[in-house]
Amino acid sequence: MLKNLRERMSPTDIVMWSIGGLLMLLIVWGSASTIIKGTYSARHWVDFVIFGLAQGSIYALIAMGYTMVYGVLRMINFAHSEVFMSGPYTAYFFAAYFYRSGLLDSHPVISLVLVFIVSMATSTLIAVLLERIAYRPLRGAPRLVPLITAIGASFFLQYVFRGLYGSGFQAYPVVTALEGHFALGPIRVLKFQALVIVAAGLLMVALYQFTQRTRLGKALRSVSEDKEASALMGIDVDRMISMTFMIGGAAAGAAGVLYAIMFKQVHFFMGFIPGIKAFTAAVLGGIGNIPGAMLGGIFLGLVESVGPSLFLDGLGIVAPYQLKDAIAFTMLVLVLIFRPSGILGERLAVTKA
Repeated sequence: MLKNLRERMSPTDIVMWSIGGLLMLLIVWGSASTIIKGTYSARHWVDFVIFGLAQGSIYALIAMGYTMVYGVLRMINFAHSEVFMSGPYTAYFFAAYFYRSGLLDSHPVISLVLVFIVSMATSTLIAVLLERIAYRPLRGAPRLVPLITAIGASFFLQYVFRGLYGSGFQAYPVVTALEGHFALGPIRVLKFQALVIVAAGLLMVALYQFTQRTRLGKALRSVSEDKEASALMGIDVDRMISMTFMIGGAAAGAAGVLYAIMFKQVHFFMGFIPGIKAFTAAVLGGIGNIPGAMLGGIFLGLVESVGPSLFLDGLGIVAPYQLKDAIAFTMLVLVLIFRPSGILGERLAVTKA
């Protein structure tokens, strides 16, 4: 048995598992030290978890765009971060107008719904144009070609929006109705965090139900499994691919407004870090798997919120929250070492595996 194990494990596997084991040891050691010291109260941990759920819900919505496009086209749409940016940045001007005119305070629900509609419509339009102009002509090309095109499209969109809207940071208007908090017994939840969690949760459930229960959703899943067989069965493959980009763009536009409400600012480069985090979430959950993207996003948000205080404070690291990005990508390394297919694994047909 030991001989068979040695034959199956290469030197690279041994090195990677050693790195993973060391990281796990540090995480356990740091967590135990933090808990024993009692630096943080129960209320602090609850606040960390609530913030992580809100942040993770946003990552999950963005990750859906990555995982759906990968599931259908087997490519990573790195321009999706700019799809995410384009919606809330455009909707900012509408939100600012509503704020100046007083509509945001007098009719917050209607104003926010209109802001969401503008953001989702803009992101959807950008996503569809990307598919039609940048990706469709390259559908038969080697995989590296559309990947390079996606990176180029990402830079192009960044600087187009920089030229249109400027390079400065824009402060998103404060919605008075979302100030303050709810009290759920001893637990306090900020109103804007509650909005982010509930809205993102409803959107994720709606998207999952659409892909699982509707005829169009079944057609999308069919195209994801086998394009040629789907075309023979009468499914319009081009239409389904365009719909994939539309759904991913709409989800990213909604996530962008929630992100702006939560962090109170927008700028032309705002999509880069959330986009990388969302791609990480998609890989964590099992890219190509929609429930996996949801789970990966929430998991990443929670780890990024709780991790710095839990893992690093006990190791004596000063200002651990500054290393939250390192914590997030460390989790990705651990998942890829111990479960390369992601938490839920990638759903592949035999012909794709």
